[in-house]
Amino acid sequence: MIYRVSELCEINNNSLKKGDNPEFINYLDTSNLTEGKIKEIVRLDPKIDKIPSRAKRVPIQNDILYSTVRPNQLHYGFIDKPIKNLICSTGFAVLSPNEKVNPYYLYKYLTQKNVIEYLQGVAETSTSTYPSIKPSDIASLEINLPPLLEQKAIANILSSLDDKIELNNKINKNLEELAQTIYKRWFVDFEFPNEDGEPYKSSGGEMIEGELGLIPKGWEDKKLSDVIKISYGKNFPTKNLHDKGYPVFGGNGIIGYAKKYLYKEPKVLVSCRGAASGGVLVSLEKSFVTNNSLVLEDNEDMTFEYLKEFSLNRKFNDFVSGSAQPQVTITSINNCKILMPSINILLQYSNFLKPLNVKIEKYYYENLKLVEIRDILLPKLMSGEIEVPYE
Repeated sequence: MIYRVSELCEINNNSLKKGDNPEFINYLDTSNLTEGKIKEIVRLDPKIDKIPSRAKRVPIQNDILYSTVRPNQLHYGFIDKPIKNLICSTGFAVLSPNEKVNPYYLYKYLTQKNVIEYLQGVAETSTSTYPSIKPSDIASLEINLPPLLEQKAIANILSSLDDKIELNNKINKNLEELAQTIYKRWFVDFEFPNEDGEPYKSSGGEMIEGELGLIPKGWEDKKLSDVIKISYGKNFPTKNLHDKGYPVFGGNGIIGYAKKYLYKEPKVLVSCRGAASGGVLVSLEKSFVTNNSLVLEDNEDMTFEYLKEFSLNRKFNDFVSGSAQPQVTITSINNCKILMPSINILLQYSNFLKPLNVKIEKYYYENLKLVEIRDILLPKLMSGEIEVPYE
């Protein structure tokens, strides 16, 4: 049966009213929610902090958040588990599904590629400062709904895939935090194991004065350009992007796929153009890297494991220049200081970290496959091309 979205949910039904005085609010802006993943929630105290004028929407469990600016930037999400005092920006349309539709089914329907492309087309005809849609544009969308039990069965398939992807992301986050903890233990606190297996600094290991402060004897402070080669990625026209092939890394992650790769091994990347400038990424094996990133190349004297964790720990935001177009240049980053341990410690550390990186890569690749499966299934399930038993 065909319904308009307006028949299946209320839109912007709950708002923070004048006179409401919560003890605190957890504020979610549109830029901090992408493809269902929350990057950051800002906790604000109304007695101390200035509350953004856009902090008005009050989402509840099973609500759908959908940014009304540039739909193709994919700032949408689903409220699966309630967050206390969550307030989101008026930049979101907040959809509260009724009993006619399974909430997760509606969420997945509205986040299909063809729906997003349609809404982006509507946005580009708007007369506002930025390409944007109105809540009524979402409300007027038509959807051919299967029976509720079938909706639930389809939603369960899609949510199980999303849950597995999220679980893998959490595992990788924990592994990456562990890798950073080990890095700081060895190269910030200098408690790497000495020849007797004891922590170096606390067991009386000799320290000498370096440019960056006291460092273990035999270590050196060097400029980044003295120990590695830094280069720009290659120009890659967006018209050459494909849905399959070798991953293409832009300045903020994978932007599509190419027919050929630039680097056989994973590389440490520094975003060098735009808002993400100074951020650190790690590419996959057999990847193409665009000129929106600098490539920090490991070598026989600089292991990938050490360069990766050094870069993730340090970041390079202090090398960003330009206001209209932020950027990081090779010239500016060349003089970045890096602490070089003795070769024995460097190799020992890298061998210790390799199994951790293997696990991280395994879950990352598994997620790429799961996303591919989900994206293939989604339109087929929604159109009824794949039938799902539900009785």
